[in-house]
Amino acid sequence: MPTKEQEPEPESELETVHLLRAVAVGLGLHSARFASRNGMHPTDVRALIVLMDARRAAEEMTAGRLGAALGLNSAGATALVDRLERAGHVRRVRGATDRRKVVIEVDERAVALGQAFFGPLIGRVVELLREYDERERAAIRGFLEGVRRAAEEAG
Repeated sequence: MPTKEQEPEPESELETVHLLRAVAVGLGLHSARFASRNGMHPTDVRALIVLMDARRAAEEMTAGRLGAALGLNSAGATALVDRLERAGHVRRVRGATDRRKVVIEVDERAVALGQAFFGPLIGRVVELLREYDERERAAIRGFLEGVRRAAEEAG
């Protein structure tokens, strides 16, 4: 008799995994279209997302932290920040608490550019979420957080 680890996954669970994969691919393609239309590399877009997430969390982001979040070495992170700065998407500023630290911030023009492109999709996702009650939304958030952690641990 097979152990629990050897048992095949129930079909509905695999369907959910495959659907999640399809969503990831679709979102990746959407992001790639944004990058292409704006003369950016896909890593540039991921960097801007990391920087906007840090801004929402009121966290300062250095080039080193940004590189670590994206899996880049020091030279790659510096080249990325230089490229984004030349394009006007980010700026280097002094840290608020430690003026010796150089912090990378997203420029408002980059935020507006992203909002113009991703805003309709975000709005549609928010509309979809409103179809669920708070308990269901909590379950969705819990599931997605678990998937995010599993992906980090798998890396």
